[in-house]
Amino acid sequence: MPSRVRARLRAVLVAAVATMATAAALSPAQSQPTDRAPLFEQQVLFRAGQDPGYACFRIPAIVKTTDGTLLAFAEGRVLNCGDAADIDIVLKRSTDGGRTWGPLQVVNEGDGDTHGNPAPIVDRKTGRILLAETYNTGRTDSGNCSVPCDRTPHLQYSDDDGLTWSEPRDLSDQILPAHWNSWYATGPVHGIQLTRGKHAGRLVFGVNTETWDGSRVTANHAALIVSDDGGDTWRIGATDSWPIAATDGTFRQKPSEVTLTERSDGTILISGREQDGTDLGHRAQTYSRDGGDSFTGPFRALPDLYTPQVQGATLRMGNRVLLSAPADPDRRRTMMIRSSWNGGGTWDSVDRGKVVTTDWSGYSDLVGIDAGTVGLMYEGGAVDARDEIRFARFTEDWLAPRRGPDPTTPDLAPGAPRATVLGGADTTDGVFGDALEFDGTDDAVRLPYRSRLPLGTGDFTASLFFRYSAATGEQPFLWMGGIGTTQPQIWLRGEPDNDRVRALITAREGFRTVRTASVWATGAHNDGEWHHLALRRGGGQLTLFLDGTAISTADVAGSVSRNSPFGVHIGQRMDSRAFLTGAIDDVRVWNRALGDAEVGAAARATTRTATATRDTVLWLPMDQVRRGH
Repeated sequence: MPSRVRARLRAVLVAAVATMATAAALSPAQSQPTDRAPLFEQQVLFRAGQDPGYACFRIPAIVKTTDGTLLAFAEGRVLNCGDAADIDIVLKRSTDGGRTWGPLQVVNEGDGDTHGNPAPIVDRKTGRILLAETYNTGRTDSGNCSVPCDRTPHLQYSDDDGLTWSEPRDLSDQILPAHWNSWYATGPVHGIQLTRGKHAGRLVFGVNTETWDGSRVTANHAALIVSDDGGDTWRIGATDSWPIAATDGTFRQKPSEVTLTERSDGTILISGREQDGTDLGHRAQTYSRDGGDSFTGPFRALPDLYTPQVQGATLRMGNRVLLSAPADPDRRRTMMIRSSWNGGGTWDSVDRGKVVTTDWSGYSDLVGIDAGTVGLMYEGGAVDARDEIRFARFTEDWLAPRRGPDPTTPDLAPGAPRATVLGGADTTDGVFGDALEFDGTDDAVRLPYRSRLPLGTGDFTASLFFRYSAATGEQPFLWMGGIGTTQPQIWLRGEPDNDRVRALITAREGFRTVRTASVWATGAHNDGEWHHLALRRGGGQLTLFLDGTAISTADVAGSVSRNSPFGVHIGQRMDSRAFLTGAIDDVRVWNRALGDAEVGAAARATTRTATATRDTVLWLPMDQVRRGH
């Protein structure tokens, strides 16, 4: 045994008692009645200082063995938190369903190189635990692996419930073809064994890879790796490849870090991180109906499934499929469990998800502990998502049953479905009869995604009436697109703290060029009276109209809806960190630049136009609420 490992294990054994004690601890806010099992409990599983010898722990993966033991894997990063330095694969075991954990074990020592991306799979026929992993030459700094990176897949196994492990073997000759020569990554998340159909018993895990032509990356590949002999041999199954344009370095999709779930009908749901493709959304998915040999079609991005760019995990629990991922569409924070009730066809929105923590949070994995209990292993921290790796246990009762339909309000644009009314927003006196009133806490209107809503690189006009009297805080009126400093977006809001009403667009041109322009009118106009606000893009100008008066600034080139989660919200920031205290009436967006006279007429109107025109993208009269049924 290498001396560094012996020293580290001695130090860990000294800390084992403290680790076991920490394992049972709950924060006061999570304490539960003692006369029944807790609905939710969590603990710190890996943390620098708690587990000596490492500067950082990342990349969780977890499985349950045939003996019922939970095996929690992570990357133990020796020098720093970078992705390509000296990294070991480490493990902790729990024999009581995740309530307490044993000491840290080193499964695979990097010894200066990067040994990571753990993707464990349990063969339930033999009890063997297989661990796919990826190597590359290590760095001494915190930089990334140089492109092309010398990544190679390996595999090791345990036949004694994770206590000892075989020597790793290189799988390059089986699952690393010559053209996957730039990036290669196993998982990182648990793989699965199929239980249904003619491929029952097959082992499957995911990889993502890139192709290098000698001067640049030319393609991205997401693929499944399968074995029909218990892991003795492996082959490449379903593959989805996307070329990268030579002209500007962009591509339509780049699915990676895929997680797999077998549905009750035997179909495999494949859900992945979407990394910098031009399609809208930061998660994409597809299916396989032939045991992982092929995909039913290309990966499809999910614009209104809000996450940052991050790995996530899925797990089937009864008649629902769970997804663990941060819910903030801008940054890695607010770990959430969301449900799909139709095998991944659609997912619960963030207002229906269950928040695990509002802390910073990143990568995660899910494991079934028993029929009604799930384990979540995730990166989290009060300061940084990489501070520690936590383990949470929760029950289906904690998740709560499926909620009934939300109230809705009409969208009169051609072919548009009704919009969702959130938080109890209700009607009040408006400009043209009734309007909707928002309480500043959780009231909002959200439009279901449809392909006409993104405005792209074209001209547009957005128009609405607002009324509010709040003296502080951000007061969002309309939000379209993503959020943050780099994601394409459009918004209009009141800013009483700055005594102004402001509109902003962020546009993206190509892969790297991001530009922002904003325009504002002096005065918060928080006098409790109705005011008209419009934003127009056209003729090289971005123009804000307040009560018919125009204030302009130069437009910026690029798309206002590219490569980001996409949502349309009234009275709410996209990330739910600000809500309007006030009222909104007659929200309209056109995919053309209205003339000054048209905007002026809208500001002075006393009756509502009878019909929508073909260029109407959305039209919310905001004059009625139909309760869910």
